[in-house]
Amino acid sequence: MTAPATTGLADNPSSVLLVPDPSSSRSVKIGVDERTGWSSDRPRPQGGPERKPDISVRGRVLAPTDRLRYTPGSLVLVAAPDATAGERYMSSVLEDRSTLITRARVRRLLTGRVPEDALDAQVETVLESAVGKRLNEGEATVLLLSGFDPEEREEWLRAAAAKRRPRHLILLDGAADEADRGALGELRKALMAGGLGDEGFHTAIRLGGSSAAEVKRLVFRAPPRDND
Repeated sequence: MTAPATTGLADNPSSVLLVPDPSSSRSVKIGVDERTGWSSDRPRPQGGPERKPDISVRGRVLAPTDRLRYTPGSLVLVAAPDATAGERYMSSVLEDRSTLITRARVRRLLTGRVPEDALDAQVETVLESAVGKRLNEGEATVLLLSGFDPEEREEWLRAAAAKRRPRHLILLDGAADEADRGALGELRKALMAGGLGDEGFHTAIRLGGSSAAEVKRLVFRAPPRDND
């Protein structure tokens, strides 16, 4: 807990302390949460906001290689300015394409089976259910994000962290629409600075152009043993 701030008056006898006229002073009520700051060991007052668990980790930035290896059961979030190109690329490098979940793929499965006016909501429901099921069962999951919103990333990261699953990000960098350029730039900057561990990513990698072409296969395998 942070030590309370001091004025230094008690240590300096020569200081002059002016006492206000009681008749003109006003009492100020200080809320219980403002007196000493939050403490992780102190329960929240009734009705106060619940503090979210800290899921930050020591993250690493990976270098492109012909074979990307992730731990079985990992959640890999993929951010791409072009969702169609992102799905096509991930399908081409994944050893097991069944691990890939995208909104476009779910929409294709539901089109014609669900009323058009309920399609968007049903896509989200099915997608959440599919990802949740795989996380619960410890199956590797590759999810193509809908954009660059950190709140969307946080939602999936917390779901994976609750199941103690490793968490990774792949940024498929490229030209973005004007509406996405700012958010893409922020994500790129955080990745290159090695700051995505603060969000909860164990690793992150930026792929684009020649570096994307360098990756030939993405697999989910346990690391080889020293005597293998």
